[in-house]
Amino acid sequence: MKRVEGKYVLITGASQGLGRQLAIDYAREGARGLALTARGASALAEVKESIREVAPEAQVVVVVADLSRQEEIERVVATTLAEFGGRLDVLVNNASSIGPTPMPFLLDYPLEDFRSVLEINLIAPYLLIKKALPAMIERGGSIINVTSDAGRTGYPGWGAYGVSKFAIEGMSETWAAELEESGVRVNWVDPGNMNTLMHREAEPEEDPSEWADPSEVTEVFIYLASDESKDVSGRRFQAQEENWGRPASAES
Repeated sequence: MKRVEGKYVLITGASQGLGRQLAIDYAREGARGLALTARGASALAEVKESIREVAPEAQVVVVVADLSRQEEIERVVATTLAEFGGRLDVLVNNASSIGPTPMPFLLDYPLEDFRSVLEINLIAPYLLIKKALPAMIERGGSIINVTSDAGRTGYPGWGAYGVSKFAIEGMSETWAAELEESGVRVNWVDPGNMNTLMHREAEPEEDPSEWADPSEVTEVFIYLASDESKDVSGRRFQAQEENWGRPASAES
């Protein structure tokens, strides 16, 4: 049985890396509708074609947008809901900015760059959740925020990115507590080290062949989008750990 059969999903940062892989895997798992947003139109078009190869019947909505701007966030949500008949079951806040590279220490971090990273990594997920909630509360749903090990440990040189991930974890926990009785669940996932463009830019001296391919970390995201996790909220998951924190009742 396809685990996200019939669900409508919005993924940010869907043009490459983890977001792209999630779009393809959700389609393969039976998602009825996929709204994909990022800044790159041509890359999003390529993801749409890849989805067509695995799930030609899926409805794919592409919204090119800059999530650092509130009006663009409002347009993304409004377009998604209009195309999906007002329904949204899953929101994946995956879009992220690493900031300037090489990454400066906080003492030398340019203020405008600091603000820019927080706009994408923290303010945008907050606004997307806020705008999407009315549609999700009607039927229940799943919000999945992407975090990082840098959201639990203050690594030198990870600057605004690390600060933003600490904040996204705290915000996720607060949303989960406030939505406890709503039927909307909120969880956050650390995918671990992945071979993505952003990670290669962040650590150019490391060997990316030692990092996981995004296709290796999507299982937890599929679980959290599915009805298997309908009672799971307010939890942090480690995608690359064995069983990634899957509740015992859900283990196969």
